[in-house]
Amino acid sequence: MHAVELHIRQSLAGKYSEAEIKGFTKIIFTEVFHLNMLDIYMGKDINLSLNQTVELDEILARLQKYEPIQYIVGYEGFYGMTFHVTPAVLIPRPETEELVSLIIEENSNYSPEILDIGTGSGCIAISLSKNLPQSKVSSWDISEEALLVARKNNEALGTSVSFNQVNVLEYQPNGEVFDVIVSNPPYVTVAEQIDMEQNVLNWEPSLALFVPDKDPLLFYRKIAELGLGMLTPKGKIYFEINQAYGKETADLLLALGYSDVEIIKDMSGRDRIVKALR
Repeated sequence: MHAVELHIRQSLAGKYSEAEIKGFTKIIFTEVFHLNMLDIYMGKDINLSLNQTVELDEILARLQKYEPIQYIVGYEGFYGMTFHVTPAVLIPRPETEELVSLIIEENSNYSPEILDIGTGSGCIAISLSKNLPQSKVSSWDISEEALLVARKNNEALGTSVSFNQVNVLEYQPNGEVFDVIVSNPPYVTVAEQIDMEQNVLNWEPSLALFVPDKDPLLFYRKIAELGLGMLTPKGKIYFEINQAYGKETADLLLALGYSDVEIIKDMSGRDRIVKALR
């Protein structure tokens, strides 16, 4: 084992699994120091400069505090693209790619107007804009810091999403009409914090994660109510959900008068998406 690789392993031992350490090592070697993994596997020497050695130790110190590697390197892959991320936004996740795929599949035969509520990094909105080029996509977020990240991604990836700072809980419709509303809103209850990994709990933005224990469907209710006045006839609403509240979210939509309500499981077999027609 190379001395540098051994140093990484020893620095992170006891805090991460072997698989996680191996993944971090690959990212550090290839994405930070631009080394060829084939050369490394073949036993080629790794010679870091003094500056690179200092940088490596800074990275390891951040990892020891459970800071996500995505925030350290500054980006994450999502739906075949690279998104800039900071602690102001949630790190895009594979389950959300499934939501994007579903929307693209079901709305590719016309030119939908789409609203993404709680956009964060912009990963949903930008992926939809890129893959439904005939669509018009708008996005809201309460956080100006998040919107700065999303706008940077929008420019870097060559899409034309419109971003606006909106507190959805206080919003009153102003005549806007959309064919599709999508949201991955805050849905983790405070009680669920005990089961969360430190790299999520201590680093990702609580504003985008948590809802009160007493009202876990707070954002779904408000967005669904807005949809009653903002969706076209037979317009569609898509939610990424807390797996513990799939039935409750579906029942909420039914009670408000939505039809064709469906709960969809993710790749791991967990309730992850609820969709419905206006």
